[in-house]
Amino acid sequence: MSTTDWPGVELHVVTGKGGTGKSTVAAALALSLASRGKDVLLCEVEGRQGIAQMFDVEPLPYEERRIAAGLPDENGVRGNVHALHIDAESALLEYLAMYYKLGRAGKALDRFGVIDFATTIAPGVRDVLLTGKVFEAAKDGRKKGTSSKSGRQYDAIVLDAPPTGRIAQFLNVNGELAGLAKAGPIKAQADTVMTLFRSKRTVIHLVTVLEEMPVQETADGIAELRAVDLPVGGVVVNLVRPQDLSPEQLAAAGDGSLDREALVADLSAAGLDVDDALVDGLLGEARHHAERRALEDSQRALVARMGVPVYELPRLPSGVDLGGLYELAGLLREQGMA
Repeated sequence: MSTTDWPGVELHVVTGKGGTGKSTVAAALALSLASRGKDVLLCEVEGRQGIAQMFDVEPLPYEERRIAAGLPDENGVRGNVHALHIDAESALLEYLAMYYKLGRAGKALDRFGVIDFATTIAPGVRDVLLTGKVFEAAKDGRKKGTSSKSGRQYDAIVLDAPPTGRIAQFLNVNGELAGLAKAGPIKAQADTVMTLFRSKRTVIHLVTVLEEMPVQETADGIAELRAVDLPVGGVVVNLVRPQDLSPEQLAAAGDGSLDREALVADLSAAGLDVDDALVDGLLGEARHHAERRALEDSQRALVARMGVPVYELPRLPSGVDLGGLYELAGLLREQGMA
């Protein structure tokens, strides 16, 4: 049985620059963990209903729902993926009901717009509510009467978190509350949440693509997380181009020395109508591919120097559907991420 790089980890936080596919990676990681027979909760906090779209299910309520099964493991056992769409307004209503017994009164406040005001005017409070819900799902002995009606316990949780530029602020909730709450239930909850986020039960993975800005933002994100003592996991390099060409072929494509006559002969043998425009276009695509590969190789070297485990996922030709998620999940498992 293959081993994982993260034994004992219960909370996998996934972040990345916008456009790198962090939500896709989070979903694939959840499926990969479920393929080890684990029951997994996949959470999102950005309000986009991305999980529902990726898994082709109805929009998620503020309640945990089973959405998929993992791949069978070596013994034919498969776990399940549940999902939870967390929004700050619902979390605050639940918080008021649990700690202040304001069930109907809390809903009345919501109708008057107070809930939206509170979570907008104090971003630190909003993040405490969102992360507190993740903590409630992760901790031992869950309370009944929350969004999990049966108090279900999970073997692992995957959090599709905000982008890299905000991840340290989002997770460092007690620091963000320093100027808002010196004591009280909100401050106590923030401190409790941080015991999970800074423990060995949590790792924060960063997703990038092999381009200059995302790679630099990944490096900056790692530095920011370490500066506030948050545990860095691995880097997932996503949307990697095919690497079928040899270094010699890439060099020839890049400097324009590919054998034009041989290309024409191959195209003709395949039964295609060959003209100069077709050949020029293909040679131009080959040169562009070689340039992109050179850029990717230079950025891959920078990623390798970040000092964390690195995983790579390919660009899927047909895009990412549910079948593609299972394919990516299998690759993460093979590489030891799950």
